[in-house]
Amino acid sequence: MKALDKKLVHVVNFYLKPGLSEEDRRHFEAGLSSLHTIDEIKIFNVGKPAPIDDRPTIDKSYDYCLLCVFEDIEAHDVYQTHPVHLSFIEQCKQYWAKAVVFDSETI
Repeated sequence: MKALDKKLVHVVNFYLKPGLSEEDRRHFEAGLSSLHTIDEIKIFNVGKPAPIDDRPTIDKSYDYCLLCVFEDIEAHDVYQTHPVHLSFIEQCKQYWAKAVVFDSETI
């Protein structure tokens, strides 16, 4: 079996503030979705907790999950300082109470 090239997987779970209006949520979703325009992202997905049966290992406490895959750590670093990413943070940070980041490198 051929080994995969190392990739960096970036997952961010967003926990929104309680009481946001539908307009606030739409604005957050639009900002989050704008990140797909960043060329360094090779795979992009935004989602909400899936309506699957509860199990002890399932955590549905977040509101939105962002998943991005980058070719390498350098591409991830470009993303972190990209104007679209910085604009998303500046325009949408007031909507989340917490964001939890999981960065992993493929093995």
